[in-house]
Amino acid sequence: MTQLDFAKQGIITKEMQQAADYEGILAEELRDLIVKGWAVIPKNIKRTFYVRAIGKGLLTKVNANIGTSTDHADIEEEMKKLKAAIYYGADSVMDLSTGGDLHAIRKMVLEHSSVMVGAVPIYQVAAELSAKNKSILDMSENQLFDAIEQQCEEGIDYITVHCGVTQHSAKLASKQKRVMGIVSRGGSLLASWMNHHKKENPLYEYFDRLCEIAHKYDVTLSLGDGLRPGAIADATDAAQIEELVILGELVKKAREAGVQVIVEGPGHVPMDQITANIIAEKRICDNAPFYVLGPLTTDTAPGYDHIVGAIGGAIAALSGADFLCYVTPAEHLCLPTVEDVRLGVIGSRIAAHSADIAKGIQKAIQQDFEMSQYRKALDWEGMFSRAIDPDMARARRKKSEDYEEKVCTMCGKLCAIKTHNECELL
Repeated sequence: MTQLDFAKQGIITKEMQQAADYEGILAEELRDLIVKGWAVIPKNIKRTFYVRAIGKGLLTKVNANIGTSTDHADIEEEMKKLKAAIYYGADSVMDLSTGGDLHAIRKMVLEHSSVMVGAVPIYQVAAELSAKNKSILDMSENQLFDAIEQQCEEGIDYITVHCGVTQHSAKLASKQKRVMGIVSRGGSLLASWMNHHKKENPLYEYFDRLCEIAHKYDVTLSLGDGLRPGAIADATDAAQIEELVILGELVKKAREAGVQVIVEGPGHVPMDQITANIIAEKRICDNAPFYVLGPLTTDTAPGYDHIVGAIGGAIAALSGADFLCYVTPAEHLCLPTVEDVRLGVIGSRIAAHSADIAKGIQKAIQQDFEMSQYRKALDWEGMFSRAIDPDMARARRKKSEDYEEKVCTMCGKLCAIKTHNECELL
């Protein structure tokens, strides 16, 4: 039984109650959203942790990608990244490792993560083939599904599967003469495999088999955006929309099979097209929770893409995106460091929180209200308790401590709040 199965039977599970309590809503409200497929609770039946829901009308959630590469594989460093992501408030982590002992890395992440964990099974297949001096072209269909089953058995809560990269949609991407072509790693691997073998994407052709595995473990399917734009010039083209239409059909099939499902989205998108992209996904995919990478609103800021992603993420979340995948300063440049993870999580959390205020999410509004009250009282400890990054706020504050106990060095004795408070006492 999956969370969707239980919800359809009118049953409120302990996970639904837990997630509803976190949101500050009634469990019945969340259950009804899950019945419609408008919200999900990604949690493998083999794991135990404090769950959170993703979906319509809920707090915008943030994911942090971690993982090794073929050029740099240090499990201890990934442990530090995992701890940093969770410490700074990520609601989810994805292990995207392609180098080193992939099983050991996933085991470490699953054992030490107190939040939902995602993965991309085709990365494991590609890495294992590469270790044998083979390419993705040597992949068998069973090998791909075996990797999916293995990761679900290990306890992964949600998996990215690029089911919408079909022979037709991949050809559209080629005909569009994109500046960047296919930038999704999973999407490019499948497109190459299909082109070589002249066969359909097995994740699309045998989607029922995929659903059977996901249902067995209550693993949420994250329908990957394999044809997402990787350049502003490629945004919202025919291939991207065609893939979204395919994913909309698969959302219905997954729900009918009792499988929880979310949809992934772009990508590199100019600011004026973000809202249209969100509306399109919500209409085509019947309000399935939308998981976006960024989006990135310009291609020209390498080293600052965490800021670019936060700009796009705020607009996307306000427009209805439910789940933001963070972007770090290392994007397009190198494997992220622990500090990059921190900056990425904080940037996306600021974006998510800002959007939640504008969407009228009471928990977010209350946090800001309390922050303002503490500022009015010049209560620094109170301010730190409501800060998105208390450590940074506290460190900055220390630079003012030698000046005067209550005020900071920005205004000093001319502090407007202090002046106003003293006037109120007269």
